[in-house]
Amino acid sequence: MEVQETRVQTDRVLTIPNILSMARLAGVPLFLWLILRPEFGGPQSDGWALLVLALSGVSDYLDGKLARRWNQISRLGRLLDPAADRLYILSTLVGLTWREILPLWLTLVLLAREAVLLVMVGILRRHGYPPPQVNFLGKAATFNLMYAFPLLLLSDGSGWIASLAAVFGWAFAGWGTTLYWWAGVLYVVQVRRLVRADTMAD
Repeated sequence: MEVQETRVQTDRVLTIPNILSMARLAGVPLFLWLILRPEFGGPQSDGWALLVLALSGVSDYLDGKLARRWNQISRLGRLLDPAADRLYILSTLVGLTWREILPLWLTLVLLAREAVLLVMVGILRRHGYPPPQVNFLGKAATFNLMYAFPLLLLSDGSGWIASLAAVFGWAFAGWGTTLYWWAGVLYVVQVRRLVRADTMAD
């Protein structure tokens, strides 16, 4: 994120990185529909759901990479990218918890972190600051969770592939959850410093 901050931002909307982010956002309801089809009497579509998740991961990497390389970093893009990340995590949590692949306690732990971040964003807005930028730790946490969720979905089966997917899926879930909360704590510290500096200035 430090690299982005040193570059000129643009107000352009139709850039290739933004189009990739918009496509990733459009994939969220599609993924949720695919993963929940068996719960409503439809055929199992886990393979297609995994493909949508994989494509979202590729686009997540490409939109940031291309934005930096082509100097197409935009204000809209800086909103779309974290929004897409959070919506994919939320939709995956809903789908996997509904199908009892993820335990409810883990879902609540991850959602609690999002609730804390929403409170911090509200505090920042009250003091006239924009939402905190995604840092490297937060991005690493998201990558770990985005690896964990497809593996855990793949583990909902039988055979050695499902067993192996469960081992690696839970490992990534553990790392991702830890990093997710670590990044959240850093956001809280950052907000506290900004608010304290603002108060002292008054």
